[in-house]
Amino acid sequence: MKKPPLTVRPAIVDDVELLHRFSIDLATYEDAPDAVTATPQSLARDGFGNDPQFAALIAERGGRPVGFALYTFNYSVWTAARGIFIEDIWVVPEERRNGVARALMQALAKECLAKGFKRIDLNVLDWNPARGFYEKLGFKWIRNWLPYRLSGEALEKLAAAGVSPANG
Repeated sequence: MKKPPLTVRPAIVDDVELLHRFSIDLATYEDAPDAVTATPQSLARDGFGNDPQFAALIAERGGRPVGFALYTFNYSVWTAARGIFIEDIWVVPEERRNGVARALMQALAKECLAKGFKRIDLNVLDWNPARGFYEKLGFKWIRNWLPYRLSGEALEKLAAAGVSPANG
């Protein structure tokens, strides 16, 4: 039986429940089911308000949502060019290996070039089998760069520490 066609479209504010559900599904897959503190309301505010902090694409097969990519924009002072940073990408398990992730990535590549941007970045967990998929698309693992994150209590502690001009 032939599958219905796959389409990719920009997310709209009416998709915030779906974006939230897919985010929870992704966090669960990454063994962090309680990590999602965003709500549909915060996603509506942050993605579709006056100053959007992210954008997203929805993949649908026959009108049924089967995946998403949520992204932000970055900037390289070295190349004086903007880029896309993929924060999250998710494909429902029954649709994996059916071209959904490739369609999302291709749509992001087209948007990147259409806007005059120069690159797409993403992070992937070391155990995630999607690493091979990204490499087949042409992504390069930047072996000498290690991701670091400051958040929560450590962020608050640093902000509260104060810096004197003599050692700042």
